[in-house]
Amino acid sequence: MKRCAAAGSVERAKPSFIAVVGSANVDLTTFNDVFPRPGETIFGKKFDLGFGGKGANQAVAARLCGANVGMVAKVGSDLFGPATIRNFESQGIDARHVHIAEGVSSGVAPIFVDPSGQNRIVVVKGANDTLSPEDVDAAAPLLLKADTIIMQFEIPLRTVYHTVKFAKANGIRSIVNPAPAQPVDYKEVGAADYFIPNESEVEAITGMSVHSIDDARKCAQFLLRQGMRRLVITLGAHGSFAAGPERMEIFPAFQVQAVDTTGAGDAFIGSFAVFLSEGLSEEEALPRANLYAALSTTKVGTQKSFCNRAEFEKEWRNRGGHR
Repeated sequence: MKRCAAAGSVERAKPSFIAVVGSANVDLTTFNDVFPRPGETIFGKKFDLGFGGKGANQAVAARLCGANVGMVAKVGSDLFGPATIRNFESQGIDARHVHIAEGVSSGVAPIFVDPSGQNRIVVVKGANDTLSPEDVDAAAPLLLKADTIIMQFEIPLRTVYHTVKFAKANGIRSIVNPAPAQPVDYKEVGAADYFIPNESEVEAITGMSVHSIDDARKCAQFLLRQGMRRLVITLGAHGSFAAGPERMEIFPAFQVQAVDTTGAGDAFIGSFAVFLSEGLSEEEALPRANLYAALSTTKVGTQKSFCNRAEFEKEWRNRGGHR
């Protein structure tokens, strides 16, 4: 794999293969100036319906970054289920292991976005909660082709833990994104190559607040003591904080005019998986993932806000890899 030093981009011998074991939702996004009080009805400014779910978002981000992608998921036996499968196929994502769970609704995510671009999300897991370790085993032929397997917490934790074990047993890099946050078995997730929470998720998991880089360092030290192999704490406008047994480092964010931060974390993880799988070092992959995530905040929506690889490389060159 050769790197073009002048442009800061990577010349890829062949696409990487990313597998996502995770969630697929439909996002129902409302934009409004204020949030209603109990019993109050207000008018929103705008509404957007799109395909989402952390797993699906990460799969689409990886695909747009140039990877071949396979998805392992469950959708509902409602109007959203077949549409979600068609969306994967239209994106060029292998959806042979995306199955319909009969008698169950698809996952949905009502999202409320304020004028600053910050969001509040309520996730109803629906069919995502039926994705089982047996589904993972059935998808083994797909998963064994992967350079990296990505998981999130919108599916049962037992399925996440099983997938981490599968990846480790087969020498496949794994990334766990603990979102939405919930208590974890440190031993089970510690086998993953990367554990990637944001500030609120790491606070919910550890009980330790993250309001500064020093706070992030203390959280990282705690999680490393619990057996985590490597951590990346995403810090929004402050960038990302990487930690391992040898060293810790902050990777500053890129400045953009954000209009909607929904899906930025998924853009980060999907692109980071691709950059690593193409052979870039962590130190090279993290700044690129920071920029890819930042660019997603300049457009409305989740998957619809992700740029393709050519658009990303152009912006990376324009910025010279710098903030």
